[in-house]
Amino acid sequence: NVSLEETKKLAKRIQTNFEHPVELPGKSLTLSCSIGISHFPKHALEADALLNKADTALYYVKERSKGEYAVYHPEMQEKTLELILLENELRKAIKLEQFDLDYQPKIDFSANRLIGMEALVRWNHPDLGKIPPNKFIPLAEETGLIIPRGEWILRKGGQQNKEWQRKGYPPLKLSVNVSVRQLTQPTIVDTIKRILDETELEPKWLELEVTESILADLEQAAAILQQIRDLGVQISVDDFGTGYSSFSYVKHLPIDTVKIDASFIRDLDKNEESKAIVRAVLTLANALGISVIAEGIETEEQLAVLNSDGCKQGQGYYFSKPLSSKEFEQYIKKF
Repeated sequence: NVSLEETKKLAKRIQTNFEHPVELPGKSLTLSCSIGISHFPKHALEADALLNKADTALYYVKERSKGEYAVYHPEMQEKTLELILLENELRKAIKLEQFDLDYQPKIDFSANRLIGMEALVRWNHPDLGKIPPNKFIPLAEETGLIIPRGEWILRKGGQQNKEWQRKGYPPLKLSVNVSVRQLTQPTIVDTIKRILDETELEPKWLELEVTESILADLEQAAAILQQIRDLGVQISVDDFGTGYSSFSYVKHLPIDTVKIDASFIRDLDKNEESKAIVRAVLTLANALGISVIAEGIETEEQLAVLNSDGCKQGQGYYFSKPLSSKEFEQYIKKF
């Protein structure tokens, strides 16, 4: 019999071995490994039951943080059942279009000018009410439902942006978050082009926001992003500054804008390290001819520091919370 402690040590050893880079011609890949553990006879007596409970523990790990291990616990079973039910509801929600978009304004505060808006998806379930994005977006990512849901956001946001233009409002740039799973779809460029054609939105009024996680394969990421930029669509890197490689990779990518992560803005008027990071991002972006936008601006003090450092664009509750399409249309009229 192998004790549970010995099993944990084995799991750690497997994960450590996975951390060694795999060298391929011209590139180095780093892998991670998630592990679910169940133990005989504590958790089950039959092989199938042990496998099911190890699978439950694995699902639990993946939901929280990849690259870890977890030992089965009965409470996980309840959580897994909740996720299965939520996944079923998510599939129905896409067919029934239970989603809606809010729009958070982006401001050029040096000129007090509205320059665009970020589309933020909301799920209004008829029975469960409003389900927070941090609950359904990771699930959509894991199940692949992020693909149809992502297309719906692009289409819906594009239609709305074009409608505002037809009403005579000044053209604004619509920003839409896209996941790694969406970007690595072989048809992603054709999908974007088709949606632009369908909505009749000029490509320059669409911006795709990507996160640093796409950069695991820098060469492939650069190629995909360049094809999208060739359509005339702009590219922004979200949560900039939170990854270890931020400053090294940015010069190799075809991008137009970096968004300074809200974690650096939150204590900007009090923390010298945050100030230094913001200044470094602004200096780098200026040297490369890239735009900078600060997200998460909430106070006048934060805005004053950004202004003095030369940052001109931002979004956050200081300007406005995310707004429904009707509320946003009223917001446009203020400018």
